[in-house]
Amino acid sequence: MLRLNPEQMAQRVAADIPDGSYVNLGIGLPTKVANYVSGDQQVIYHSENGILGVGPAPATGQENPNLINAGKQHVTLLPGGCYFDNAESFAMMRGGHLDIAVLGAFQVSERGDLANWATDNDQFPPAVGGAMDLAVGARRLFVMMRHNTRDDQPKILEACSYPLTGAGVVSRIFTDLAVIDVTPKGLQVVELFGDNRFDEVQAVTGARLLPPV
Repeated sequence: MLRLNPEQMAQRVAADIPDGSYVNLGIGLPTKVANYVSGDQQVIYHSENGILGVGPAPATGQENPNLINAGKQHVTLLPGGCYFDNAESFAMMRGGHLDIAVLGAFQVSERGDLANWATDNDQFPPAVGGAMDLAVGARRLFVMMRHNTRDDQPKILEACSYPLTGAGVVSRIFTDLAVIDVTPKGLQVVELFGDNRFDEVQAVTGARLLPPV
């Protein structure tokens, strides 16, 4: 099966963000979405540590040590961008001012439950961060994650086995294999990448999928 690389995944997520949106990018894979700002659109990327107007990653040697995102990665600031304190940033997140949040996940259930802050692995201690605020504060929640774990276990399940970040909060799932919507009827496949077949993707998914219309 064709599996997109992280840059291709980020580009695919960026393509589904409407013009004029205010979008939070979570730690990990979602930070790469800021590298794909369409020239004919204005999308304002937000980082929870207090930035509006996050731009692409800086070129090597052009990093500003005082300008980092929530994942401690160097970023750029687009014209008109600004930065502010943590209290204002969380007020934006909790107050419904963000159109979309793009978050990574350990697991997503068929009902749109999100688990992305704790696992059963003691080598990776729990880290809530602002994920719970974003999960309930953003108007739409996109999840960007690999379809399976490194040992090929499904990350899309009938029910999450890890502690939930939020219940029924996920709108759309972007994996390296497909784009899937969470709907009242179930998990609707919107797009299969490359020559991937529905039955192949279903076979590596832990919940029932609905085929593309």
